[in-house]
Amino acid sequence: MPETVIEQIRDDLFRAEIPLPRNPLKATNSYIIKHEKHNLVIDTGMNRDECKAALSDAFRQLDLNMEQTDFFVTHLHADHVGLVEEFSAPGAVIYFNEPDAEILQRTDLWQLVGSLAGKHGFPEGLVDQAIDSHPGQRYSPRGPVNFTMVEDGDLLSYGNYDLQCIRTPGHTRGHTCLFETHYQLFFSGDHILGDITPNISTWLEASNPLGEYFSSLDRVYKMDISLVLPGHRSLIKNCRQRIEQLKEHHHQRLAEVLQIIREIGQGSAYEIAAGMTWDLVADSWDDFPLMQKWFATGEALAHVHYLEYEGKLKRSSRGNILVFAVT
Repeated sequence: MPETVIEQIRDDLFRAEIPLPRNPLKATNSYIIKHEKHNLVIDTGMNRDECKAALSDAFRQLDLNMEQTDFFVTHLHADHVGLVEEFSAPGAVIYFNEPDAEILQRTDLWQLVGSLAGKHGFPEGLVDQAIDSHPGQRYSPRGPVNFTMVEDGDLLSYGNYDLQCIRTPGHTRGHTCLFETHYQLFFSGDHILGDITPNISTWLEASNPLGEYFSSLDRVYKMDISLVLPGHRSLIKNCRQRIEQLKEHHHQRLAEVLQIIREIGQGSAYEIAAGMTWDLVADSWDDFPLMQKWFATGEALAHVHYLEYEGKLKRSSRGNILVFAVT
């Protein structure tokens, strides 16, 4: 296996690219603050052998003392939280947020998600197959993790870096970024990405993640940020410009969803997703890989929920399936 790519961003701050094999995200950015007294690792990669080997190599290259290393996890997805249990030494602090911890620790999570997916039109025969293939099911920490919960506004200090916790719900319920107050660095997790758009999706009822996402983007827009350090792909130098682009992307998505529903009269989230435009090379919706159908349907539902909260859609039932129509 080749050496892990490590980039020094500034004094004592590094980015390690942890590859995600056969995954369209390509890699997770793991950020490492190295200091003689105590280190901090921000996000890890999935709990799979390839990621474990790459992160271990990064720690070797940086000569990191794991007995003096804490972890911060931006959110619950396996490509960020997967390896904290593997690498944290006894006594290490693993910072996390309570809303995501509650979801991660639910014993009935996948049963609940499966039932809701079927309710929103995902084909019954494919639900179990999708859950079995889901990276969150396969590559999350194997056992319970002793998290230390952080709240919005908490301050963490490592070396010369003072990191303020900024709660940014949307991508997940408790997604939390870090803002370095002196150097104006923003560790954005999956809240702001540069080369791709964060997946804003849901299967849960009574949720409006896209509305929360817009509010979180508006909050970050007001901050003085010189450099965004995202969870995937390239660093971002113009934070406000990227936020404007992300908001415009989702407003276009909302308009597309409304147009699709007007054309078909009413539809389930699965049927709406089938009519949406996706950045994927496939001849038709039927040719989409199963997991891409899963994520697309969850994203369609998040946009549907937003339009419901705005009073632009109404729901009804078609047998056991929920369907949506324009008001």
